[in-house]
Amino acid sequence: MSVQAIAWAPSGAVRIIDQRALPEAEITRDLESAEAVAEAIRTLQVRGAPLIGIAAAMGLVAALREHRTAPRAAFLARAAQVSDLLANARPTAVNLRWALHRMAGAAQATPGDSAGVWERLHAEAMAIWEEDRVMCRRIGEHGLTILADGSNVLTHCNTGALATGGIGTALAPLYLAHEQGRRLHVFVDETRPLLQGARLTVWELMHAGIPCTLITDAAAATLMRQAKVDVVLVGADRICANGDFANKIGTYGLAVLARHHGVPFYCAAPWSTVDSSLPEGDLIPIEQRSPGEVTVIAGRPIAPDGAAALNPAFDVTPARYVTGFITDRGILQPPFSSE
Repeated sequence: MSVQAIAWAPSGAVRIIDQRALPEAEITRDLESAEAVAEAIRTLQVRGAPLIGIAAAMGLVAALREHRTAPRAAFLARAAQVSDLLANARPTAVNLRWALHRMAGAAQATPGDSAGVWERLHAEAMAIWEEDRVMCRRIGEHGLTILADGSNVLTHCNTGALATGGIGTALAPLYLAHEQGRRLHVFVDETRPLLQGARLTVWELMHAGIPCTLITDAAAATLMRQAKVDVVLVGADRICANGDFANKIGTYGLAVLARHHGVPFYCAAPWSTVDSSLPEGDLIPIEQRSPGEVTVIAGRPIAPDGAAALNPAFDVTPARYVTGFITDRGILQPPFSSE
């Protein structure tokens, strides 16, 4: 898999693929400031729970590179300001704040002048990125056990290389199965309103040569009723201590359908997505995005002018619908606990 969603630019800026432009164009952007990184996260130029954590850590480093000669106290104060800005870019995915909290700990634990602290932060950001790459691979290896040769998989939104620092979470087992020569087919629902399934996941899978079929979100029920889906495999933006989890809007409906039709329903995510501070899913903050994302597609209105629209970005799937969580530590099965 050769897609790399994030990198360092020669200038020290954060280089991303602007995912809003896919699949029509592959545009890279160099984000020089914390404000640019926060805006990229907010506007979904860069997205996916693991990837926005990596982007935030790298964005902190990029934003502080001009402050390496400042007094230590001033440097740390600026780091705290930048972290607050980045942490507030999106509310639901726990990886964003997890990465920034880890960066803050590294800064506080590093003695010496600002240049030394900056070097430590750069190394920590690289470690977060590399660890995610390794975790993605481990998720894929554990997930291989649920994919028999000839499996038909249904997935939602985008959980591959465009959403992580590696080969993905829910797509990772598919990539490794394909590498091993297993026959499989992936149904990708379009994932309204921003069509991450259609624009991003189909693009990734076709890029990798994995057979896939795009479906409307509403077609999933019929496919399950016709016994054309062997397993549902989704990602997560936050997992609570009891196993409830938030993911892209529409995930909850797929979980209910899977239970009704006897289809195994798995969630794949790194351990950094577990938020043990939240006991259950009703406490997860759900991002509410612009109604315009619902009423306008590709710049063209699809609803009457002035139509009201509701646009929650995520929903919460109760733990009782989850067959298992595929993590970098293995597959967790009910009853769930963050211990």
